[in-house]
Amino acid sequence: MAASETNKQRRHHFMLVHGMCHGAWCWYKAATALRCAGHRATALDMAGCGAHPARLDDVRTFEEYSRPLLDAMAALPAGEQVVLVAHSHGGYSVALAVERFPDKVAAAVFVTASMPAVGRPMAATSDELLAFVGPDFFLDSKELQQENPEIKGKPFIFGPNFMAQRLYQLSPPEDLTLGLMLIKPANAFTTGNPDEVVMRDEKLLTEEGYGSARRVFIVVEEDRGIPAEFQRRMVAQSPGVEVREITGADHMAMLSQPLELVQLLIRTADQSQG
Repeated sequence: MAASETNKQRRHHFMLVHGMCHGAWCWYKAATALRCAGHRATALDMAGCGAHPARLDDVRTFEEYSRPLLDAMAALPAGEQVVLVAHSHGGYSVALAVERFPDKVAAAVFVTASMPAVGRPMAATSDELLAFVGPDFFLDSKELQQENPEIKGKPFIFGPNFMAQRLYQLSPPEDLTLGLMLIKPANAFTTGNPDEVVMRDEKLLTEEGYGSARRVFIVVEEDRGIPAEFQRRMVAQSPGVEVREITGADHMAMLSQPLELVQLLIRTADQSQG
């Protein structure tokens, strides 16, 4: 009986949140490995991404963009906690979800993800990253025309050279091919939009909400999308965040080192028990 209860306790629910221009599909290796290990893995498409039915110009605000995650959190049964896993730009959606539902979060894991700090607007982290990497960083990525005048700023899409050189340089070539087939244009909601309420609210993230949750940052040393130096700068802005590391991975750690990432996620979840 004791062994059975222990096994039951160690079954975790992971919610996986993708980054910019991507979708739930980028978690296919990690989600499979988590499920094969006996855990529940829910990979979500943010609004207008992946297979989500909304059109790009239907999603007017970051709140609307993050709605699939917020709805999934609200629908959790009473007493259930999940491990939220953010990748890249998905860190902002996860931070918002933790702030709204801190009691439903066993841990928030940021996999080379944007990790905002308590007491600062989330857009500040994005502004600092753009200043850190410089204007030529995105290579052949393109800004597109904004079809919805209610949305400030322009949507953009990653270019194939940017993806190959900055995001997927250590991933299997078939995963780069998959990514090039499936990425979609996206609005960042962080640049060029001073009216974006959620991203620009310096009082949004509180010690009682977001700051009260266990947060773990996974540093990816060979990441060329969010350089390791900037990853550590985000960690330094949030005292108390635990740090783990993955080597031999690129920005798409769930594709280039999926098993190592999954092992880290499971260990992190096990440490949140009790």
